[in-house]
Amino acid sequence: MRNLLFFLLIFAFGLARVQAADDAALDQRVQRLAEELRCLVCQNQSLADSHADLAVDLKNQVREKLRQGASEQDVINYMTERYGDFVLYRPPMKATTLLLWFGPGLLLIGGLIALFMRLRRRASIAAEPQLTSAERARAAALLDNPDKGTEGNGMEHR
Repeated sequence: MRNLLFFLLIFAFGLARVQAADDAALDQRVQRLAEELRCLVCQNQSLADSHADLAVDLKNQVREKLRQGASEQDVINYMTERYGDFVLYRPPMKATTLLLWFGPGLLLIGGLIALFMRLRRRASIAAEPQLTSAERARAAALLDNPDKGTEGNGMEHR
């Protein structure tokens, strides 16, 4: 009787260790998937990072699907069917998501082009104005005799 009790105790302990190892593997799979899925109520947080009630419910759904034998891709497909591509942290490349993939690059290129054009325009405006020969002669005369340029225009020296 004592040997039977000892055997049952060892068996139960071994079974608990196997169960814990299975749960740890399941937890790892759930965590990996939760990092790939976006929380639907939080801004830019994955399910793994979010503590919102909906995020906890979605993680439990992921765990249950995996426990039922669904593959990780099956779970992703299930979530995408229910919540759309928004639930994915890395949405697929397709016509409806092209702006997500290429929009930032297009904005950067557009901004650089606008900056280049503005700097070019500013440089042409700031270029030194070219004087005609008559204007140069008048400027030289004014520099030689400063009083001559102010006569008759109401700006005499006082």
